[in-house]
Amino acid sequence: MEMNVTTPAILFPAISLLMLAYTNRFLALATLIRSLHANHEQRKHLASYHGQLANLRKRLRLIRRMQTYGGISFFFCVVSMLCLFFDNEQAGRWTFAVSLLCLMGSLAMSVVEIRISLDALEIELSDLNV
Repeated sequence: MEMNVTTPAILFPAISLLMLAYTNRFLALATLIRSLHANHEQRKHLASYHGQLANLRKRLRLIRRMQTYGGISFFFCVVSMLCLFFDNEQAGRWTFAVSLLCLMGSLAMSVVEIRISLDALEIELSDLNV
């Protein structure tokens, strides 16, 4: 199978949209953390509050890794295009494969982060005692 510059170029819009989604998640999480910080004194003795804090720390670490792997994927996608542009198909294939692997890792972490955020909602619901 012959590979040309347009093959990795297909990933550009996908990675860009993914990074935008990750940034939106981060911004929503930052807003939540800031609001929790503002009410820290009133809530610091609640057991659910400590669960929320642990949950938020996990999510922040995951989002950082998701963004890192997404950025690395984008970088290797560009390197792949450069290799293919300069007629080095073998290097282009390998760097594109690395780009895809990083993208897969980023997506897998995204699924884990979604599951953790659902756990956070469960913690909030447990306070309602419904």
